[in-house]
Amino acid sequence: MPKMKTKSGAKKRFTLTGSGKLKRKHAFKSHILTKKSTKQKRNLTQTGLVSKVDEANIKRLLAL
Repeated sequence: MPKMKTKSGAKKRFTLTGSGKLKRKHAFKSHILTKKSTKQKRNLTQTGLVSKVDEANIKRLLAL
């Protein structure tokens, strides 16, 4: 059976941490930034972690 391919979209969006958690970026930071407050834009810059509920699905997309 051939190897499972990684989904390219997931590969670009998620990274695996050393402890096995998945790192992600926040949404709503790409455009229409004039109406958003500086605080909101600053907080959206931080990376977050994928919730436990979604972790299994994303790991399957990444072929882990």
